[in-house]
Amino acid sequence: MTDEERPHRPNEKYKLSKGDSLADPKEEELVFYYNREHRLAKAPQSVRDLYTAQKKPRFNLLKPLVADKPRAILFFTILIICIFIVVLSILGYFDSSYTLEGNKIEVSETVYDGTTIVDLSKKAKDNEAYSGAVDIVVSGAVQPDEETPLFYHRVFFTLTPEEEYRFVVPFTSSELLMLVQTEKSVLKIKLKPK
Repeated sequence: MTDEERPHRPNEKYKLSKGDSLADPKEEELVFYYNREHRLAKAPQSVRDLYTAQKKPRFNLLKPLVADKPRAILFFTILIICIFIVVLSILGYFDSSYTLEGNKIEVSETVYDGTTIVDLSKKAKDNEAYSGAVDIVVSGAVQPDEETPLFYHRVFFTLTPEEEYRFVVPFTSSELLMLVQTEKSVLKIKLKPK
């Protein structure tokens, strides 16, 4: 195969370098076609903003929480829920205690081996809290045709700041209705034994 028959590269006849010297050219002789300022002048505004010197942001606690719309909505939703819970707790919806003539009363109930145990704890709010006999009536929630079982019990509140009373209800029910009565006031409580 001769040189004419052999396939040729398209740029075979071009000289790709100056002379045969392998020496590095001097920097003054090099021609640069890249100009950063010229390129940035033609770039979009978002690219130009990336190359501008930015100030270091100061620490801010609230700004990252409301940086965009979804975060702001989530932050304000959480804030509204927290405020709602605080208002409900101030109004006493989460408090399981009751007030009876200056005494704070908490009632809890448990079921142990088929018997319902009621625990009544009393805390005197001030020195003028009621002391004396307290009548307690407990009944089970029943159907309209059934006979209502009733349990009567009497405890005596003293001037001690904290007292605790426990008694056993002789019947079981899914829901108990309790009536606590002093000489002047009556307190109605619904209990669900656990």
